[in-house]
Amino acid sequence: LGAILICTYAAKEATRKMKKVKLYVPQIDCDVKAGKIINPEFIAKCPPGCQDVKHRVYGTDIYASFSSVCSAAIHSGAIDNTGGKILVQKVAGHSGYRGSFSNGVRSLSLPRWRESFLVSEGKPRKGVTYPSTLEYSSSKSTAVKSGNDCVNVPTGDAVRKEYQTSPVPTPATQMATTTPTPTTTMTDPSTTMPKPTTTPATTRTTAVAAAAKTRPGLHRVRDIVFRGTSASASNRNVLRPNTGIQRQEPAAAFRRAAGSPAHLAIETDLWKPGLSLFDTGYSSKEELNPKPLESISQGNPNCKVDLSFLMDGSWSIGKRRFQLQKQFLGNVAQALGIGSAGPLMGIIQYGDDPSTEFNLKTYANSKDVRNAIEKISQKGGLSNVGKALSFVNKNFFSDANGNRGGAPNVVVVMVDGWPTDRVEEASRLARESGINIFFVTIEVAAESENQNIVEPNFVDKAVCRTNGFYSINVPSWFSLHKVVQPLVKRVCDTDRLVCSKTCLNSADIGFVIDGSSSVGTSNFRTVLQFVANISKEFEISDTDTRIGAVQYTYEQRLEFSFDKYSTKQDVLSAIKRISYWSGGTSTGAAISYALEELFSKSKPNKRKVMILITDGRSYDDVRVPALAAHQSGVIAYSIGVAWAAQDELEAIATDPDKEHSFFVDEFDNLYRYVNQIIQNICTEFNSQPRN
Repeated sequence: LGAILICTYAAKEATRKMKKVKLYVPQIDCDVKAGKIINPEFIAKCPPGCQDVKHRVYGTDIYASFSSVCSAAIHSGAIDNTGGKILVQKVAGHSGYRGSFSNGVRSLSLPRWRESFLVSEGKPRKGVTYPSTLEYSSSKSTAVKSGNDCVNVPTGDAVRKEYQTSPVPTPATQMATTTPTPTTTMTDPSTTMPKPTTTPATTRTTAVAAAAKTRPGLHRVRDIVFRGTSASASNRNVLRPNTGIQRQEPAAAFRRAAGSPAHLAIETDLWKPGLSLFDTGYSSKEELNPKPLESISQGNPNCKVDLSFLMDGSWSIGKRRFQLQKQFLGNVAQALGIGSAGPLMGIIQYGDDPSTEFNLKTYANSKDVRNAIEKISQKGGLSNVGKALSFVNKNFFSDANGNRGGAPNVVVVMVDGWPTDRVEEASRLARESGINIFFVTIEVAAESENQNIVEPNFVDKAVCRTNGFYSINVPSWFSLHKVVQPLVKRVCDTDRLVCSKTCLNSADIGFVIDGSSSVGTSNFRTVLQFVANISKEFEISDTDTRIGAVQYTYEQRLEFSFDKYSTKQDVLSAIKRISYWSGGTSTGAAISYALEELFSKSKPNKRKVMILITDGRSYDDVRVPALAAHQSGVIAYSIGVAWAAQDELEAIATDPDKEHSFFVDEFDNLYRYVNQIIQNICTEFNSQPRN
């Protein structure tokens, strides 16, 4: 008995000592960037004095991984300039980072980056073991002096092994990361990544009593009125080729038992152009049990988008299918994970005219959104999609309706069959406003119905891009549940939301190039290379960024206008073909000419940017033409070389001068300002309202 008591006491003492072992926190320097540290989640200690402009930070709240970790921590408010412990969590890359000034640190904007991170106070999360040694991409590690023999700090391969065996945060709280877990053996990457699990939950289903009464005669009349002739209308009520589903099914065909799980297909393969969602990888037997959300939700941070669903409320859809549409939208809301730090969702119902059911700021969690969807009643009328797209473009994505500015704007259009008005022009204007348009078409027209379509190929004329990513065709309303996950995956893939209005795709950029005799042929080619290097960083098309160019001496020449070339390759080829003119230097007259010949023809929703390059003092006045350009909304950058006059460069440039005016002593150094000019354009863009 005495031996047992002694052993028990010894065990308790050992346990007590183990509990008292402190978490040894590695220290990092001010210039350490998050991308240099391999660990996906760690606690570190920042030294004092990291509030310095030389330690660059990109983003606000979510930071690009090549930001200084400690400076980002000060910017976020996790620590101040005296230093301290911070918690860093790696997350997926973003398509845009917004710069801001906070806590004495100026962060910069950035169009996109492959990896991001979050930073907060250095409090460990429950159930997570943090490494005492950080692993760097250069294989260096931070040594930790403990003074305690009980703590062994591994190095080299031991560090990898130690981190591999640390507990991984559970999927319920884990942040998505682009950094794979380090490992000591070569394995298939798919086997090393943690697989998400779903929490069992019983999804509530609503018995649709009204659906038990089929009214084929009424539906036929509605199809005759709103879809065309009686012959074509009747085709929408018979068995369609290869679908296996009739337009008018008995009530038993779609009624589910109360309490049965929602059948939502999970996307198992990556999307490929031309691949039908119903050819491979989908089965109605696959189920998704959505996780229950709290009444106040932060949402899914890896899907920060502002979403508007255009809900088809036309008479042709009928009451049954309208109910199926509501169930689909409710399931999408659940799968998205609505929340203030994730996706926000609003709904517009359209028929003859569109009307907002609720906007982006009305509900902040999936449960409330689903409840609101259940209460929506059908409007009836035609299927005026074009009118609805114009409405959403002009009214929906506003600050008053909860538009966040930093989140991509996405519209998902639900269409039964085809629209009853034209969509091309309304869609083009919406795309030019930075709205990513998706179409979900259900039960498209049969061949005999094509004659009744107002606008052939309406989907390709409307969506953001015609590569298949932005359109989903569903053969039947009763198959709609299969596309919940594919649709959610696409709208959350912010890197592929290419119609989002960013600093790289929303400008008309006009280059005003000095072709005077003092430049010389060789230096002129260097200037053209500088122009090409800036141009190629932008997304160029007729609805994205457009490029124009003017060359000047005493006279001016329009090399090409904004609407001349609509592809990046064509623009770069046109720049290369510009021939050196030679002559005097009338910069003021060149600015006036560019204002008249280039920027007067700029699109109203484009930012007008002028980049002027000159190597000498102008023979005429530049101040009055420059002021006229500024007053007309042109953002002017001036780049001076060699003998350019500093006072003229500052007069030409938009205020503040130091962000819009640059000088180099020789032409070969122009390349140094390519990235700076692009960064300044992006910083200025992101400081303005999104739409």
